[in-house]
Amino acid sequence: MANSYFIKSSLIKKYWMAASGLFLCIFLLGHLAGNLQLLLPKEQAQESFNAYALFMTTFPLVKILSYVTYASILFHALDGIFLTWQNIKARPVGYVKKAQGETSLWTSRNMGLLGTAILVFIVLHLWAFWAGMHFREMPMYTLEDGTVVKDLYSEVYNAFKGLPYVMLYVVCMIPLGMHLAHGFSSGFQSLGVNHPKYNSIIKAAGLGYSIIVPLLFAIIPLYMYFFV
Repeated sequence: MANSYFIKSSLIKKYWMAASGLFLCIFLLGHLAGNLQLLLPKEQAQESFNAYALFMTTFPLVKILSYVTYASILFHALDGIFLTWQNIKARPVGYVKKAQGETSLWTSRNMGLLGTAILVFIVLHLWAFWAGMHFREMPMYTLEDGTVVKDLYSEVYNAFKGLPYVMLYVVCMIPLGMHLAHGFSSGFQSLGVNHPKYNSIIKAAGLGYSIIVPLLFAIIPLYMYFFV
């Protein structure tokens, strides 16, 4: 009975882990699209990015999606912790060591470690920008239509003019890419999308996603530090 409960509960957790993970993959694309405005010429970027920040914090549907995203991040992290702990308790140490050496990649064995590194970065990132936008005093900026908004662009610009934060940001894209490389395809498998006809396409798409998205995120602070 205990084993049956463990199997069922683990499967349910894997389904939710996959669903929340794939949702966060979609979120990353939207977040990246917004952040790529920072690569525009400075004055244009300041106008565009601040207008984007206003939209993201005031449009009702986007605010709802933001709460869903926060919940997904929290749930994905907690679910990952529970699954990792259950797997450790369920498998004998000898079997784990053997399996690691013979049948699995380092990324698949250490998704919890990679996820923890990403979670720490997310907390720091939210504190630097999200908390500032919502709770701290910031310089103000007047949009072309006369709307006065918090100047989030200047906050990002100042942060990315500091080499320590730029290095932290860029380095943290490495565990993100590794986490995505395994999580993207395994998410589809956990949801039952597992067919020889589509597996190679999903794996290729996951590999491309796990390289391109973190790379573009990393380019933004490097560009602002060296060229803006």
